[in-house]
Amino acid sequence: MTPRQIRSTVVTERVSWIREMIRSTQMLPLSSYNEFICDPRNIAAAESYLRRGIEVLLDLGRHILAKGFAVAATEYKEIGSRLTEEKVLTAEQGALLRQIAGYRNRMVHFYHEITHKELYQLCTQNLEDIDTILEALVEWLHNNPEKLDQEI
Repeated sequence: MTPRQIRSTVVTERVSWIREMIRSTQMLPLSSYNEFICDPRNIAAAESYLRRGIEVLLDLGRHILAKGFAVAATEYKEIGSRLTEEKVLTAEQGALLRQIAGYRNRMVHFYHEITHKELYQLCTQNLEDIDTILEALVEWLHNNPEKLDQEI
């Protein structure tokens, strides 16, 4: 694989999608746990918004690695490590992305183990983790415009 330029259209579409998933999660009734669980649709929506937001975040990281560095990440949990190796993320941010990938894997493969309480906590206490990584990726892209096919 040869490094190429990161496609700005992919970046802008993914960033927009992630931000929409974060906004949609924040619009759920999250002021109290009881309010959150009183309607089962809130639980389903929260799981969907979180999972999709995380998957798109990981997809963006994978795109940066593949196009910008010709690095193939075959597992979600390795994307953070690889982005750290390429100096896209700090070690702390890479570890956080690895943890986020773990959330995604649990939601997809061990969904039956995730309690409503844990899902509520992810929405109220860990949603900012997704935004933290997103903003770190966006900042890196702005600071490395030569890696992009056009300015974003």
